[in-house]
Amino acid sequence: MGDTFVKSELNEKPLTGVVVLDLSQAYAGPFCTMHMADQGATVIKIEVPGRGDQSRTWEPVKEGKSAYFSYINRNKYGLSLNLKAEDGKEIFKKLVKKADVVIENFRVGTMDKLGLGYDVLKETNPSIIYAQITGFGLNNRLAMRPCYDPIAQAMGGIMSITGFDGQPTKIGPAIADSVSGTYMSAAIAMALYQRAKTGMGRYIDVSMLDTIFSLLDSAVPEYTYKGNVSKPNGNDDLSIAPFGSFVAKDGQFMLACGSDKFFNSFCELMGNPALAEDPRFCENSGRVQNTPELKPIINAWTSQHTLDELEEMIVGAGIPFGRIQNVKDLCEMDVIRERNMLWEIDDPFLGEKIIVPGTPIKMHGCADAPQRPAPMIGQHTSKILSEMLGMGEKELEELRNNGVI
Repeated sequence: MGDTFVKSELNEKPLTGVVVLDLSQAYAGPFCTMHMADQGATVIKIEVPGRGDQSRTWEPVKEGKSAYFSYINRNKYGLSLNLKAEDGKEIFKKLVKKADVVIENFRVGTMDKLGLGYDVLKETNPSIIYAQITGFGLNNRLAMRPCYDPIAQAMGGIMSITGFDGQPTKIGPAIADSVSGTYMSAAIAMALYQRAKTGMGRYIDVSMLDTIFSLLDSAVPEYTYKGNVSKPNGNDDLSIAPFGSFVAKDGQFMLACGSDKFFNSFCELMGNPALAEDPRFCENSGRVQNTPELKPIINAWTSQHTLDELEEMIVGAGIPFGRIQNVKDLCEMDVIRERNMLWEIDDPFLGEKIIVPGTPIKMHGCADAPQRPAPMIGQHTSKILSEMLGMGEKELEELRNNGVI
């Protein structure tokens, strides 16, 4: 397939024709633009010449090459550009005139210091959508602090309600980054929709602290409504019971009785219908409060059966059930493969094919497959500048010699 920088070759995709200038690094910003590129946007990843995104060094790495970077930067084009050089700034402004979105996740004020902040860029292109992901927002006492996922998880409160025996625990994946990036991709789509109706550009601001705070679920109203400060509760839910992990003969599973109906059915299944009439357990609030007494009763029954037996019985009764699976289990799971959630990408930079998570956004009628591997630093610089800005080889060579591209 031929490359193009104004229009995606997958015309059916919803973001076809949207041009994104992606200055972001690490995870949150690139995760946002990955979603957009997967859905047809022309995402131009702009990196410092010769240095590139910091995540090019992040594990898993073989021979100095990162599969992590390749995963979240698939389907993008690579442009190397020195934004500290005056020529680099002018090139960027020219690209902004032809772009729909600029996204960055630098420290607050960095783009303003470069003379490329929103106030400048909206003069260049009044309909530009400027998207900024920060650690703590733009105008507060924490705004200038750097931030990575574990900092946001700690300060945002999610560690305080995760873990066992009162010990705060970080959630494994970098959810502050991934959810902030996903929020931002949704916000950009909203702004694009509004712009299509009004022509108006937008400045969008998503902070990782806000993201984590927004994910605290019932813990916030538990405090604001009832005055209780939630603590780590293991695998049990803070609002519903039984809604957690239980033991089988050969492993563990999650049981989710989200209603009295489910709990009553489960008691019948255990051969203990009277349990559903017990004053301690007949209503959800009582079951939550008395979880320490309820769990041993359930475990005493489930531990007599294998996972296969429990799955057949519990699912057969229409009650939500899930084995606790590891990454190997998932990569070999028939449903994951049937849902096309494993994409194989032939990556020339890595020198091999890699398998990464596909997109969970299944846009029916559109191809559900990677279109290109992550770019090498500046891989498409000449093509982008010649096709979008009409630069000739002599001009490009001069820019290279001056360290601008």
